[in-house]
Amino acid sequence: MRAMDVTPIIDPLNERQREAVTAPPGPLLVLAGAGSGKTRVLVHRIAWLVAAEGVSPLSILAVTFTNKAAGEMRARIEQMLGGPAGGMWVGTFHGLAHRLLRQHWQEAQLPQTFQILDSEDQKRLVRRVLKSLEMDEARWQPGHVQGFINARKEEGRRPRHIEDGGDPVRRQLVRIYTAYEAACRRGGLVDFAELLLRAHELLRDNESLLRHYRERFRHVLVDEFQDTNTLQYAWLRLLAGEHHRLFAVGDDDQSIYSWRGARVDNLQHFVRDFPGTLTVRLEQNYRSTGTILTAANALIENNAGRMGKELWTDGEDGEPIQLFSAFNEYEEAEFVVDRMRQLNRDGYARREMAVLYRSNAQSRVFEECLVAAGMPYRVYGGLRFFERAEIKDALAYVRLVRNPDDDSSFERVVNLPARGLGNRTLEQLRAAARDNQVSLRQAAGSLLGAGALPPRAAGALQGFLALLEDMAVEMGEQALHHQIDVVIRRSGLMEHYPQKEKGEKGEARVENLRELVSAARTFEGVEESAEMPLIDQFLAHAALEAGDAQGDEWDDCVQLMTLHSAKGLEFPVVFLSGLEDGLFPHKRALDDPSGLEEERRLCYVGMTRAMRALYVTHAESRRLYGSETLTLPSRFISELPVDCLHQVRPRGGLLPRAQSAPAPEENDGQALRLGERVSHARFGEGVVLNYEGSGAQARVQVNFEQAGSKWLVIGYANLQRC
Repeated sequence: MRAMDVTPIIDPLNERQREAVTAPPGPLLVLAGAGSGKTRVLVHRIAWLVAAEGVSPLSILAVTFTNKAAGEMRARIEQMLGGPAGGMWVGTFHGLAHRLLRQHWQEAQLPQTFQILDSEDQKRLVRRVLKSLEMDEARWQPGHVQGFINARKEEGRRPRHIEDGGDPVRRQLVRIYTAYEAACRRGGLVDFAELLLRAHELLRDNESLLRHYRERFRHVLVDEFQDTNTLQYAWLRLLAGEHHRLFAVGDDDQSIYSWRGARVDNLQHFVRDFPGTLTVRLEQNYRSTGTILTAANALIENNAGRMGKELWTDGEDGEPIQLFSAFNEYEEAEFVVDRMRQLNRDGYARREMAVLYRSNAQSRVFEECLVAAGMPYRVYGGLRFFERAEIKDALAYVRLVRNPDDDSSFERVVNLPARGLGNRTLEQLRAAARDNQVSLRQAAGSLLGAGALPPRAAGALQGFLALLEDMAVEMGEQALHHQIDVVIRRSGLMEHYPQKEKGEKGEARVENLRELVSAARTFEGVEESAEMPLIDQFLAHAALEAGDAQGDEWDDCVQLMTLHSAKGLEFPVVFLSGLEDGLFPHKRALDDPSGLEEERRLCYVGMTRAMRALYVTHAESRRLYGSETLTLPSRFISELPVDCLHQVRPRGGLLPRAQSAPAPEENDGQALRLGERVSHARFGEGVVLNYEGSGAQARVQVNFEQAGSKWLVIGYANLQRC
């Protein structure tokens, strides 16, 4: 191995990368900034150990967070070494833990044929455990219980390690956790969190086995170290042992996953727990322009307790960051789409442009504008707005109110949220509908009338049918957005999702439901036809919207994604949208110093995805989650250097195309301006949002304070300036 030529290993590296790759064995922490080549350093370090230090591949363990990253790492290592890296362990934390448990199933006290539970399987098992304990799912939501169990395992705690502190709820959760563990033991089942916990306990409690693996894996390397949780770090420390040959690559400025257990302070603990640690900073960026890096550095400097680094590039400064102050979210989206079309004409492929946002609910308006522009797009790592489960659930209720014989919608929501209708009852219902050639709703009425159901099931089913009738009455002839609001509120979905899925996921579903109300309010501007009521038009719109505009992964289409999804990616052009206090940074972080710092890191991640051009947008008012609010620009904008920014237009001005609404004859011959206040005899005062057409038949969109958004024909509206 020592005879191998190491020139290809070190020649492509800059000075700091080379320092990290060729460092002597021992604890090494590589603080790798965005776009600084961290994966390259990890791969070249492994190749250096084998080629220059004569280390056997058998003694190397490399850990990362995704199977894709692990596969790419292995492929690059083998390419550098010119052949298979036989015997080297390269994989994810879960994959390597699984491999360990398969080899030592007896010592781990597992059956040889133990099976892995995925997330859905785990939830089903939790549900069975709750049933066996005769605990009501309506109160003890399976998703919440699942989250509690996984969080405790990631902390390394079994039921016996948890104190309830006199809290009866916590006491019951520990009881469920205990019964869940017993069920897993009986069935030979292992969930994802258990893989890591069991592997950690296996090594911790078997001295000879621990000694064997410490001797075998003389070099442990880990990528994305800032994303490790408590248990993962404990596992790494255990393996590194007294030889301390742990090579960790991470970036405290890109730690954005605390909500799923990641501990940014593991980076500080590394230096404390491994005396003599050599710290190498990778600060030369190979991705972004100098202006983008200057602004990103200035932003992240506002975080306290950083380990410190400053990105730089020997490339060009590039263009200033474009700052656009929109009147509302529609003007923001229209500006973004207009710029994309221009950039596309200038030679940028659509796939080279990305829109990043803090909340999934923001995608809806961008999707609408992209569809209207005929511009294909792809929602990265997610679904289009009207394809999301919570939106389909809410609309299924609406469809069922509109059409009681809609069996598909009936099946979807009859037990959502759970109301005590078991599979046996539902199968009886299906059989009655099938045998009598009637809808499920009609079959339900027949079974209830005949007294053919057990009392509990009959009560639950009767309650569901009564709920639908009450919804229909309350919806009545109200405005569309009010009808949607009635369904969301009365159905119980708003309470269901946060209980089912704790944390950001459940909260995001609630935000999307509120955004559905906003979508309905905006849709009220569509003229109602005699053939189809507005609510039915809206349901058809939901089913058809975006249709073929959603591109496949390899199509040339615009990329839409949350900031969390964007980590690890890069694009020539990035539109960072919705920078308003309360949205980004998120409202729950405004009074939480640690939460605000994570939001700032998230903004830093978003900015450093941009290679050549970065646009930052915000709106002065935004209708989101069902209500319209006046917003303040994000504090993060004020933290960017003024000389790095170019204001695309003054606040309160016109769109770049200098559009204005056609002038009604009564209003002194002057065109209405976007953002101008007007009054209407019936709807009261409002603000001009948009217009289309020309002359007396032109239409203008006005957002009225009381009536919401309306499209009006200029020739008949008789709008007056306020």
